[in-house]
Amino acid sequence: MPVITLPDGSQRAFDRPVSVAEVAAAIGPGLARAALAGRVDDRLVDTSFVISADATLAIITAKEPAGLEIIRHSTAHLLAQAVQSLFPDAQVTIGPVIEDGFYYDFAFKRPFTPEDLAAIEVRMKELVAADLPVERRVMSRDEAVRFFSGIGEKYKAEIIAAIPADQEISLYGQGGWVDLCRGPHVPSTGKLKAFKLTKLAGAYWRGDSRNEMLQRIYGTAWADEAALKAYLTRLEEAEKRDHRRIGRELDLFHFQEEAPGAVFWHPKGWTLFQQLITYMREKQRAAGYHEVNTPEIMDRGLWVKSGHMEKFGDNMFMTQTPDDRVFAIKPMNCPGHVQVFNQGLKSYRDLPLRLCEFGKVHRYEPSGALHGLMRVRAFTQDDAHVFCTEEQITAESVAVTDLILGIYRDFGFDDIRVKFSDRPAKRVGSDDIWDRAEAALREAARAGGLELEYNPGEGAFYGPKLEFVLRDAIGRDWQCGTLQVDFNLPDRLGASFVADDSQRRVPVMLHRAMFGSLERFCGILLEHHAGRLPTWLAPVQAVVLNITDRQADFARTVEETLKNQGVRVEADLRNEKIGFKIREHTLQRVPYLVVVGDREAQNSEVAVRTRGGKDLGTMPVDRLAAMLAAEIASRGRAVMEG
Repeated sequence: MPVITLPDGSQRAFDRPVSVAEVAAAIGPGLARAALAGRVDDRLVDTSFVISADATLAIITAKEPAGLEIIRHSTAHLLAQAVQSLFPDAQVTIGPVIEDGFYYDFAFKRPFTPEDLAAIEVRMKELVAADLPVERRVMSRDEAVRFFSGIGEKYKAEIIAAIPADQEISLYGQGGWVDLCRGPHVPSTGKLKAFKLTKLAGAYWRGDSRNEMLQRIYGTAWADEAALKAYLTRLEEAEKRDHRRIGRELDLFHFQEEAPGAVFWHPKGWTLFQQLITYMREKQRAAGYHEVNTPEIMDRGLWVKSGHMEKFGDNMFMTQTPDDRVFAIKPMNCPGHVQVFNQGLKSYRDLPLRLCEFGKVHRYEPSGALHGLMRVRAFTQDDAHVFCTEEQITAESVAVTDLILGIYRDFGFDDIRVKFSDRPAKRVGSDDIWDRAEAALREAARAGGLELEYNPGEGAFYGPKLEFVLRDAIGRDWQCGTLQVDFNLPDRLGASFVADDSQRRVPVMLHRAMFGSLERFCGILLEHHAGRLPTWLAPVQAVVLNITDRQADFARTVEETLKNQGVRVEADLRNEKIGFKIREHTLQRVPYLVVVGDREAQNSEVAVRTRGGKDLGTMPVDRLAAMLAAEIASRGRAVMEG
């Protein structure tokens, strides 16, 4: 009879096979009520799962990430049940868990409306109130195909038909409604109390634009109402911070269909973009990098040799010349940098060699995946590659990580996590090379004192990587910088150096990006700061406002003085009321509003206030210039603005 070992090491013996639910009840009534699933010998199972032999068991509740995922997965099924209850002709397809929620795709004869969404949510709550038991049953593959075909669910039948015949198929039912699923699920619908349907969207069957268009309903689900409310508040705040909205309001950039996924930068937006590049140039120069520039279009053969065509070809833009030569528009800068390295004989004394580039790259993204600055087809990478010996990996990697973390702090990001991604299924190079690369990167992370989270199988096709994840002002995570150790690409592209024993050896290549995409980082910055960019990054850092025409000449003098001190300043001399001008430039998120009236003009002074409404008082122009210079130099760490 089974002996159950619990997470604290204690054991409970039973004189018969017992379910997970029965074990939870034996421990206590509170745990029995909270139990959503169990982890038996590291396998997630339903609470109805029967344990007949000795095993380890952890009871899964809503307090754990696995429990929250089960809630979301079960709520997706609840959504599908509600839809088919209200609209019997609707067919279900797939309904996976995503970050912070779930979605389900439906085939239906007409578009769902916001009114439909409200009705579906009401029906979901009715099903929760009914507290329907959730039951699992198993069929063979062929039985399951016949079952779903018989009830007219052709999409489910198609999914199951693609599964190997020897695999058993699990189905979950609640209140007479049945769906295909691996599970586990909550024990009953009554466990699902904190959810909200959020939006409607279109989606192609199996993600292929050649297939029919389906309707996708998104939703979110949480352990309790408090967590749901907090999330919805965060969602509302995220909408206010949407960089696309801010971009329009501040006249920074736009997109149009003639160039899908490519940015049209306006003067103010381009100023912000150039600030990033100027800043990075300074940092990279100080860190011993040499800036290069490589062609945007290179022969297809180079990309075949590098492995990009095989592993990345679907995302590449190709072009053919009148003489039938095929070129690729570069999706990455890496092969170009190897070509620079290959010019001239290199010695071990030349290493490490650090090359960087602000290279424009192009990658095909499906139109449905495009999202403002966050997901584009044409973007600028702050790419860098360090060519070094195997012995230099640790020191160079530590230097890179220190540089990355310092840069993020300058931009106002202090909550940073680092993920380690190892070999993917699709990759180049032998397992031995990957073993060496992964070991070297782990050692570098250890030497740099980094705490790592693991992201299995998510490395680049040529090497493992560290991913730097930034948490923004409203708690969202953004994966930005990367550091990758690559033993493969230099070898494939014929890179070598003369070692101290006079033998030719292949250098190691460290791939490094701080921002990843400058366009995307601009979007992250705008949302993190809600458009209130730190003074050093703001396209316009100060605006001089006259009260009447009598102060116009003095206002121009103030503007000129600040410009000569390197401040990005404009003068607003329009014949408008001062209150109107202050409101307008406050809405434009200009950090400092410099007001001049008769008294200020007579005394050669200015009255200064911030975009937040803080009154900094009256001061001489030279003092203001010095304060602004200090604020700009502090990279946003000064408290002048308040």
